[in-house]
Amino acid sequence: MNSSNFLAFDLGASSGRAMLGTISDGKLKLTEIHRFENRMVEIDNHFYWNIFLIFDELKTGLKKCIRDFGIQPDSIAVDTWGVDFAFLDKDGMIASLPFAYRDHRTDTAMEELFKIIPRDELYALTGIQLMQFNSLFQLFVNHRDQTPQYEVGKELLFMPDALSYLFCGVKKNEFSIASTSQMLKPGQLAYEETIFQRLGIDQRIMQDIVLPGTVLGMIKPEIQKETGSNPIPVVAVASHDTASAIASVPAQGKNWAYISSGTWSLMGIESDQPLISKEILDLNFTNEGGVEGTTRFLKNIMGMWLLQECRRIWSKEINYSWNEMVELSILAQPFKCLIDPDDPIFLNPGSMPEAIRTFCLKSGQATPESHGEYIRCIFESLALKYRVTLDSILSVSNQKIGKIHLIGGGANNELLCQYSANAIGLPVIAGPTEATAIGNILLQAKALKVVDSLQEIRLMVENSFETKVFLPEDAEHWESQLGRFRLLINAGILAPG
Repeated sequence: MNSSNFLAFDLGASSGRAMLGTISDGKLKLTEIHRFENRMVEIDNHFYWNIFLIFDELKTGLKKCIRDFGIQPDSIAVDTWGVDFAFLDKDGMIASLPFAYRDHRTDTAMEELFKIIPRDELYALTGIQLMQFNSLFQLFVNHRDQTPQYEVGKELLFMPDALSYLFCGVKKNEFSIASTSQMLKPGQLAYEETIFQRLGIDQRIMQDIVLPGTVLGMIKPEIQKETGSNPIPVVAVASHDTASAIASVPAQGKNWAYISSGTWSLMGIESDQPLISKEILDLNFTNEGGVEGTTRFLKNIMGMWLLQECRRIWSKEINYSWNEMVELSILAQPFKCLIDPDDPIFLNPGSMPEAIRTFCLKSGQATPESHGEYIRCIFESLALKYRVTLDSILSVSNQKIGKIHLIGGGANNELLCQYSANAIGLPVIAGPTEATAIGNILLQAKALKVVDSLQEIRLMVENSFETKVFLPEDAEHWESQLGRFRLLINAGILAPG
């Protein structure tokens, strides 16, 4: 039987890769073609993404697929993290390195913007979780400061849009990535004109919005020549990495929630419509665009970034493997200290271990003393945050939840999966780990009519990849810690352990 091949460029905030998906006999097989490090670049106390180096790595991935694996893909597509964007100048050239969302220039942006558009009104207009690095606040700061790239910028493309543009020369804003910007009407393929008018920003910098699974155009002749590629289509998939990941959840029906676990943990449900109210605003949930008209009702939770940054600091002394860090945590004292993973102190500290220590001291706790205690603190705190988040989802939606699908890189961490089941009190189904790349690939397949629907995509994932079920354990102990944790995140005061 003939097979189809699709090349996914899956970019995270710490790494990127080119993943080949081969569909044959109703199953999907993955092959890693190329992997590279991605990191913010610090220049004059600001943080940027080197988009030109990233694009060069993507072209390397395409070249390797053709040269080293002997496969001409049927199409390619890019997904990335959300909110960041690039400006194009009058000649269609990328005007400068895009700012990275962890840059501190937006530290006061929310308070300043709320003086023009009040917080409650902005949420009602967009339904998006209020976070200082959202595209809107970044664009507001560019406008406020009249930054050089903003002054010469004539058009705005979100990161996956910009990389697709470099491949094919077509300028569009894909729906799922645009929905993270806090500039769209909830659940609609339309920008909220009121926001641009009130802030004095020319809305014409934005591009037409296209749905996931749209063929943008063919790879440019010069890219074909450089990579050895045929004139293949560039597809706008669900270009926000979480949107692609959720499309690959191997679930049917509605009685499930998801955790997409990577640098960030994205926890939520798939809803038929946006959920917006004053109560939901106070809980700070977001409504982002999904596939086939669905809404990703979710909360952004600081995820493995906490551990990644600790590991980076500790690498000056010892370069732990991920498995070694898990083993260290198992030996550490349970629940010695807890943190709120979403406290602003953890967004981009110079030293994550020092930030955790500072948080513990300020909240009246004992501090971690060993690396294992830091790691255990992170794992236990994340698991308890998942429970609190699920309780919030249940309080504002009519959806009944009987299980949690944990996808992405965190599905490899069996200890975190078990802790999550313990804290939540529901079965956790772990896998697939390559959820984002899988969703990217299968949405390319949908664009080229190899699969027909989101339901068919999920059935193919279920038939192609193994998952592992973690059942709750030690429920009484975790329930006792839950009350302690709630006091921490609600009042900033930790109850005695």
